[in-house]
Amino acid sequence: MKLSDKIATYNSSRPFYTFEFFPPRTDQGFENLIPRISRLSTLNPLAISVTWGAGGSTRERSIDLAGLTQSDYGIDTVLHLTCTNMVPGMVDDALRAAKARGIQNILALRGDPSRGTELWTPVDSQFTCGIDLVKYIRSSPEFSSHFCIGVAAYPEGHPDRETDEDSSLNVLKEKVDAGADFIVTQLFYDADPFLEWVDKVRAKGITVPIIPGVMPIQTYSSFLRLIKLCGVKVPPSVMAALEPICHDDQLVKDYGVGLAVDIIRKITSTGTIKGIHFCTLNLEKSVQLVIEKLHSLTPPDLVIDPTTATNTATNALTFKQTLDPDPGRGELNNAATWDDFPNGRFGDYKSPAFGAQDQWGGSGLCQYEGLSEWGHPKSTDDLTSLVLRYLHSEVSSSPFSSLPLSPESLTILPYLEQLTKRGWWTVCSQPAVDGASSTDEIFGWGPRGGYVYQKGFVEFFVEEQDLANIEKKIEEEGQGWVHYFAGNLQGECRSNVPDDGRNAVTWGMFPGQEITQTTIIERESFLTWKDEAFSIWAEWASFYPPGSEERELLNSVRKERWLVSIVHHDYKRPDALWTFLLDGEFPL
Repeated sequence: MKLSDKIATYNSSRPFYTFEFFPPRTDQGFENLIPRISRLSTLNPLAISVTWGAGGSTRERSIDLAGLTQSDYGIDTVLHLTCTNMVPGMVDDALRAAKARGIQNILALRGDPSRGTELWTPVDSQFTCGIDLVKYIRSSPEFSSHFCIGVAAYPEGHPDRETDEDSSLNVLKEKVDAGADFIVTQLFYDADPFLEWVDKVRAKGITVPIIPGVMPIQTYSSFLRLIKLCGVKVPPSVMAALEPICHDDQLVKDYGVGLAVDIIRKITSTGTIKGIHFCTLNLEKSVQLVIEKLHSLTPPDLVIDPTTATNTATNALTFKQTLDPDPGRGELNNAATWDDFPNGRFGDYKSPAFGAQDQWGGSGLCQYEGLSEWGHPKSTDDLTSLVLRYLHSEVSSSPFSSLPLSPESLTILPYLEQLTKRGWWTVCSQPAVDGASSTDEIFGWGPRGGYVYQKGFVEFFVEEQDLANIEKKIEEEGQGWVHYFAGNLQGECRSNVPDDGRNAVTWGMFPGQEITQTTIIERESFLTWKDEAFSIWAEWASFYPPGSEERELLNSVRKERWLVSIVHHDYKRPDALWTFLLDGEFPL
């Protein structure tokens, strides 16, 4: 059913909800997302939406997931569709695939640049922005009457553009005049400016439904990454509330739920906003808690209208049969919360939330920031210098991290310096930790009253000869304590980890809970991250003109270096990994 029709007939005192999911990056995550969607569907969302990754990178998985939820599970689905990397004919192919699967709702977006491109550049000149997609669908006899079309809006301004608010509103008006049926907004954390923006939208004569994007805060570190990536403004009161509890993940999550409830209550109290678009990041517990709290504050409707009755009955009939034993539960963890505290680069590759990025599937690199922070490297010595500057907090970000070096990495700074000075450019690391308090200001995570543990690990880019030396040392001196993965752009992977081996490198024990494993390094997650890591080199290279020394250098590094990840399993010895790498009978 078209979302515009469902909104028009929605007649409840409670706001309606839509849930946004992204296609998981691994097959196991994809499989585990389906039961997660089925559980959230019991909250009776009006629809769900499926994102289309940066540069169209997930188009096949996006169509597969949207088709599965729409055709096989019967929940109305909004498929995101972007202009990026859409060669002539590909838009038609995507629309036909959606139509064949019964999908009637499209969110038309310009989309973020694909990795390895300059600025945003259309592949098909027919589609340069979201409005072109709207006009095309509305002008096509094949698609015009079939699809309901949504468009994006940015109440605080588009992060990639420096345009004044009135110009942005005029662009939004053009999208609606071209045939858009509803608006989904970028996330925000301040209700008052949003409501003022809504008044300005209505003053422009835009009358279609506005569905605000809301994303409950999950962890403090992920929140900081997100607001930087999306350019979201945060009220001082929110930061003031978060800072005292930033080392207690459970309190941060609880605060995030409460904040989302307060924002939703305020923006829906005026009667202008009828529904909320939840950006789930493929996690479920916080969204579930927000809706439960909102329902506890709002009395249920005593009169059931036909639309509500139909939606409830459809969801009940459709999903009661899908709750087989959950493949995402694992041996120890509850299906709804087993990946509730993502921690570290890897997480668990079985998690639907593995590799989450921003609301619209963005990549996270900004050309302006890159040029101003990372300069113009023209030699490997320049790259070594840049990594050292990042380690010394002389620059606030690197191509591989949008935030400054973490406090826990600062505790192993001398070791990271030694590796980097060898030309082994470190990109991720953690120290060994043996039972630190879960509220420890440096190492803590998860709910209070627990204890957390870490194995030391480090990742870096090296030349092939250095990799050979590392492999020899591990074989001769590792004694089973040291495991590694190494991969290159050409798809080669070398390791001493068994094919089905899994290295839990971060875990925690908390009162009344089973052991939680938040960072797991195994072949699948390493290969997924490896592909992303080498694509970052390509995207960084694209910031510089073709033929420039900078681009030639970065492309050669991408083609010639190996990404290496090393874990030392003796977490009781803080220096075990570092003495192995830097000392021993055969120093590297």
